[in-house]
Amino acid sequence: MKQSLFIARLRGYVRIQIRGKDCERLIRPMVEDGFSIWDIQAGQEGKLELCILIKDFFRLRPLLKRTGCRLHVLERFGMPFFMERIGRRKVFLGGIIAFVIGIYVLTSLVWQVSVEGNDRIASGDILQAASKQGIHKFQWKFKLNKSEELSRAIQQDLPRAAWVGVEIRGTHITIKVVEATIPDKSQLRDPRNIVASKSALVTVIQAQKGKPMVKPNTYVRKGTILISGTIGDEQNSQVVVADGKIRGVVWYTSRIEVPLTKQYKVFTGEAVHRSYLVFGTRALQLTGYGKTSFEHFETIPERKTLAWRSFSLPLGWLHEKVQEVHLIKEPVEPAVAKQTGIDQAKAKLLAAAGEDARIVGEKILHEKTENGKIYIDVHFEVEENIAEVQPIVTQGE
Repeated sequence: MKQSLFIARLRGYVRIQIRGKDCERLIRPMVEDGFSIWDIQAGQEGKLELCILIKDFFRLRPLLKRTGCRLHVLERFGMPFFMERIGRRKVFLGGIIAFVIGIYVLTSLVWQVSVEGNDRIASGDILQAASKQGIHKFQWKFKLNKSEELSRAIQQDLPRAAWVGVEIRGTHITIKVVEATIPDKSQLRDPRNIVASKSALVTVIQAQKGKPMVKPNTYVRKGTILISGTIGDEQNSQVVVADGKIRGVVWYTSRIEVPLTKQYKVFTGEAVHRSYLVFGTRALQLTGYGKTSFEHFETIPERKTLAWRSFSLPLGWLHEKVQEVHLIKEPVEPAVAKQTGIDQAKAKLLAAAGEDARIVGEKILHEKTENGKIYIDVHFEVEENIAEVQPIVTQGE
């Protein structure tokens, strides 16, 4: 009875040669006793070749004695024989196990932490805030929290950041920062009012100088005087530099468009090398002639300049490594794409609204999926500083 090749290899089988007079008579009793045999071939001089499972091979002895036949093992196949060979090579087996463990350990550590998007915030401050959350070189990746939790924790330590994102890809962690827009503070000297820079619902109004003209929970339009620089009454009044803290809720509608696929580059390992001799701003190619056959590639330059003491000479060489890359596209779950788009819209709004702005409400107005993208209209409520100065023009000016 023939076994499937996979099961036979898993259980182990041998190819044997049976010699003896009328050895074909063995086939019938083997089949009757349920032996697993296949690929039976009759040879010359009464020889018979066939494949048989290991468990049935050891049941052949009584039949061979009864018929007076002899057998010879030609080949051995399957997992038991492979494990036996591996067992005899303990050093080789240990090397394989050590290699697998080493690969697992190396890919479970963080090897690089980089920062993107920062201009005014020092990279050292960002890395220090990230280190408090366990993000640093040689950290075990399984000890880190989820990316969303890491982003929120780091942003709390960076008051000048409007949004922080943490991206974990392989052994590399990228911290992306969107800085808050800080308006220039000019010293006020001339008498002026404070007016609303936008139409909003006033939530906080604290006058340090001047006369408050509205109360909290009052809707105001752009240009409405919030703190007047004119104090006193009609008979005895004077103008001052109005100053104070005013915050209000401003309404925004954002149109969000997010693709349902993401694309990233993967190096294939294929590369072409080019060498140049550099004279000042000119370069003479030495090696690597011909067009690159790669459809997509990335060039990594490495330049070295000759120097003598503290002087750099206008002579050196340039080495370029042209690496082939494959562009891989992966589908993105609609829920993930939707949340990503909303988070990006929030970050953009907060960056434009100012350092102390915060989102107090959001509502999805419309949502549709079309042409591989998801389109969302979101209504945001942002509490921000709505104060704007307005000079007071007195008579005679």
